This record gives sequence, C-alpha cells and structure tokens, in this order.
Amino acid sequence: MDRPLAPDDPQVLPDLAEEILTIHAETYGKGAQATRAYLLDNSVVCFLDGLELLPNEEFMLERDMSDAVIDIRQRYQEAVGSSFIAAVERATGRRVTSFLSRMNLNPHFVVEIFRLAPLS
Repeated sequence: MDRPLAPDDPQVLPDLAEEILTIHAETYGKGAQATRAYLLDNSVVCFLDGLELLPNEEFMLERDMSDAVIDIRQRYQEAVGSSFIAAVERATGRRVTSFLSRMNLNPHFVVEIFRLAPLS
C-alpha cells in the first residue's frame, strides 16, 4: 500500500492481504496462490493459501522432515513479523499488541493473527 487507508474503506482488507503477500514473497522468495484478510473485533486474521514452498523445503518434505520445514518457517515468520505488524498498523490505524503466525503443510497455508489495541 502506498498510502494509509481509512479503516472503514472497503478496500483496506484486500489491500492489506496483498501487502502481506508481497512482503512474504519479497523476503522469502516465494509467495502463495491466494490471500485474504478479515477484521474480527480487535483482531486481523490473514490467510496465505496455496503457499509456495522452496525447492529445499520440498526436498525435506519428501524425506519426512516436515518438522524442520515448519520450524524454519516459524523462525522466518518471527523475523519478518515487524514488517507485517507495520503493514497492519498502517492499514487499520490501530496499534498491534501481539502477533502470531502458524503454518500448515497439508494443505500448504499460513495464517497470521494480529491482536489490535482496543479502540479508544
């Protein structure tokens, strides 16, 4: 997103989902087939569906090393979390109080959960 968007703008969540996907693709080297974001009370939930894996991750999965793939992805999500948080704060105009990221391998997807500070 080039500009902060008003939280009541109907384009805010689709734009935010695309920004999260862009950050993910630029920093990890692969993206996902689809992305969507939802505002649920004081939380933003973003799904990256059809997650594209790197060749080394595919190689490890073929050798039943899914725990290693999930561990590395989890560490990546922690490292890039501040960029995701900044995007959510710009889009919503609210402070993110906590962030959680989880990956699933069957099917391949990631869910990003952002808890927002209560409205004042």
